[in-house]
Amino acid sequence: MLRNAGAKRFSVLRFALAVIVIVGGAACSRAPAASGPNVEPEAEELKARYGPAKNSYGPEEWIVRDFFQDKRDGVFLDVGANHYKSTSNTYYLEQQLNWSGLAVDALPEFAADYQKFRPRTKFFAFFVADKSNERARMYVLEKNKQIGSGEKSFAEQHGDKATEIEVPTITLNDLLDAEKIAKIDYLSLDIELFEPKALAGFDIDRFRPQLACVEAHPKVRQQILDYFAKHRYVVVGKYLRADPNNLYFTPMS
Repeated sequence: MLRNAGAKRFSVLRFALAVIVIVGGAACSRAPAASGPNVEPEAEELKARYGPAKNSYGPEEWIVRDFFQDKRDGVFLDVGANHYKSTSNTYYLEQQLNWSGLAVDALPEFAADYQKFRPRTKFFAFFVADKSNERARMYVLEKNKQIGSGEKSFAEQHGDKATEIEVPTITLNDLLDAEKIAKIDYLSLDIELFEPKALAGFDIDRFRPQLACVEAHPKVRQQILDYFAKHRYVVVGKYLRADPNNLYFTPMS
């Protein structure tokens, strides 16, 4: 049994790594601000084409625009959305390309600005997980609300002692069903080590986003690769060097 399980896991890993090579020309990804002396040529090309201004933390905004070729009227799901504009991966899509969608973050204080400045986006204060209607502990920094995690040590490595709050949980399936959304174009997932739990409650085969941008810390990167390989998504390699912090996935042709 153990040998069979190990062989199966190796097979999935080998598939995930193989598709990274196969798709070397068609995708997207995310990183620290694309400026300064160590910026990769791939990020500079995106900056020249779509920048220099951007709202996202790294080149995420440029990448999603490049992938969809500034397509209009799409639908997004922004998980770990945080501030309505600063470091947002979806602000430009709504404001300039008439996209609409859902924004989810554990901190309810972001809701008012979404209501005021993001009329085509519905904001929800939930901890996205593999089960709905439970309570989850969330750890946030008082002086930096852009840092928060369900893991206390992760949050505190970015600053002072974290404050613990309790947040209701929801699965992405339940949220999308409640909002009667049957299909999304773009998934942005950035929830500081809890991406695998969120994906466990998401039927990607049903909602079938054409692009998924997922923050992939080393601790959870393999779980993320395994999930997408299982559902026949491939890593799009065009942006791997432009954005080392995120992995970008698209359905296999």
